[in-house]
Amino acid sequence: MVPGVRLLILGKQGAGKGTQCVRVARHYVVPHISTGDMFRAAGRMGTEFGLRAREFMDAGELVPDEVVIGVVRERINQDDTANRGFILDGFPRTTEQAEALWDMLAPRGIDLAIDLELPTEQALRRLASRRVCQVCQTNYSTENRPKHDWTCDNCGGEVVQRDDDREEAIRRRLEIYEASTEPLIAWYLERDKLVTIDAMGNPDEVFARLVRAVDRRRGVHG
Repeated sequence: MVPGVRLLILGKQGAGKGTQCVRVARHYVVPHISTGDMFRAAGRMGTEFGLRAREFMDAGELVPDEVVIGVVRERINQDDTANRGFILDGFPRTTEQAEALWDMLAPRGIDLAIDLELPTEQALRRLASRRVCQVCQTNYSTENRPKHDWTCDNCGGEVVQRDDDREEAIRRRLEIYEASTEPLIAWYLERDKLVTIDAMGNPDEVFARLVRAVDRRRGVHG
């Protein structure tokens, strides 16, 4: 039996990373672990690093690497991830975090770091067209509108364009992402753990490319 996948997924805003993380986790029947969810769960459980992370977040400060890594280690060592595998979303963000993850997962390590690649101009178009329900946070777009006059189909809330989805703010976020992620991509490429997936097209097409790449690396033939 092939062991469960151990993947981390990278991708700029607009590349569809959240959607693909959920789909891949369901496909391989492994937990989808996002940084935000991990922090919240660790805080609720009252773990050592969870409580420390909550102190920084409550104070509106960035959580230091040492604490982030501690929260991840606590989560990775739980039974579901230790035995079945995982999809990591939002970690690592730096080469220092990547090195810590490499050490904590030795000797097996990860199967792949997947970079969902989308041209910046396409990401801008996707994000600029995004509209969000103010109440339940359901996503829509100018191409995928609610049925009735920008009123959420799920809860009846008002569907709006967020201030941080305007072009100038989006472009700045994308520039920061590319500058911070470039060393991380190079780090995994040097270790033959990186695969780049074209994120253009509909979610089904991107998902199919992603699964093919993972199964090819793991020696699984469909």
